[in-house]
Amino acid sequence: MKRTRFGSRDRLSRDAAELQRLATGLSESGGKLEDAYWEAQLADVVDSLLKNGAEDDINTALDRLFEANPRAHDELADMVESRAETNRVEAQGQEYDIQLFAAPVLAWSRFSIPASPLPKSTLQALHVHLGAHVFGGDARIALADFLFSPDQLPRSFCDTWQMTKPPGEAALAGKHLPVDTDGMAETNRFLSDVRYIVGTVVVPRGKPLFRWNEKDGNKETALKEWIKQGSPNIEPLLTGCAWQPLLPDSYHASCRNADRLSRPYSVKASVAFLQSMLALMPADSRAVVGPCYDRRMEEYRVGLGPTTGDEVYHGIVWPLLGAEDEATDAAGEIEAVLREAGVKDVLFLDHHFPMEFCDDCGAPLFPNREAELVHAEMPEQPAATSQVLH
Repeated sequence: MKRTRFGSRDRLSRDAAELQRLATGLSESGGKLEDAYWEAQLADVVDSLLKNGAEDDINTALDRLFEANPRAHDELADMVESRAETNRVEAQGQEYDIQLFAAPVLAWSRFSIPASPLPKSTLQALHVHLGAHVFGGDARIALADFLFSPDQLPRSFCDTWQMTKPPGEAALAGKHLPVDTDGMAETNRFLSDVRYIVGTVVVPRGKPLFRWNEKDGNKETALKEWIKQGSPNIEPLLTGCAWQPLLPDSYHASCRNADRLSRPYSVKASVAFLQSMLALMPADSRAVVGPCYDRRMEEYRVGLGPTTGDEVYHGIVWPLLGAEDEATDAAGEIEAVLREAGVKDVLFLDHHFPMEFCDDCGAPLFPNREAELVHAEMPEQPAATSQVLH
């Protein structure tokens, strides 16, 4: 998840100032014992703000620290994410830790990528395979009965905190969580996108949360078995799609990993799309790559078209994530992915393009080889679908 880069000019509230003070103290701590002091103080304030829905105070503190004190910013961001996605309850004299998790699936399709309710039989099968291959032996799991698009996930730390408690209680009760779809956000249509299975895992305090926390477990084996055993139950959910499951993990870490891996996946999907729709082979494709700036560099945009002309048939947005900036070798990664996909003609433009969008449809504009930002346009042919990847 991309963290805000620019600080607010508004006056700091008392709570935002206190978050800054505590996060700065934690970032300057000289040892584990002092860490524990600052962490306990910071956790109390964050918990209170999450409970009261004080999202603005949290974001203001993060904004101010981003440039003023990056280390303190990261300490605060880690604490807020942790407190938003975890909880602790007591039942029958036993304390339990609750962790919100997500199991992302990368997908692309010429058609619509589904975001829909999960059948009861699918929930049960996914529950079994997650328990066997991803989570610890003492874990209890509750799944939300919906396959979410990014547009339908919580949009704030406070919303995430609100989402964590009910599934945790459901897991303790051995139930899954029904999702109320009334008022749920509509899913934006992209050629390539991510879908999320979301749930909570509950363990007795101090017990291993994930399979790789146990002595004989590791992440590589967990992912391999999840793909092998979970895929037959995911396939019916994504009819007409190519897809790739990712490792289930704690909620924010999983979302960040999906954001990062969706970028190269969308490049490969775009090349495959043009080949399947237009018989445009990768070796006959040209990719034109240009950096786009707002106050700073925000993303690369890639225009794909034929080597025989200036047309841009398809566009890809490669956003910078987290602390990435123009000094990060994102351009080298984009080129490597394009060449791996078979595109040999790759042109990088040394321009500072603005973040321009189509006035009529709102789609981003993409660079052509003449260093112009243009609308991606598929040639006239039946069944043309989305022309933008994210």
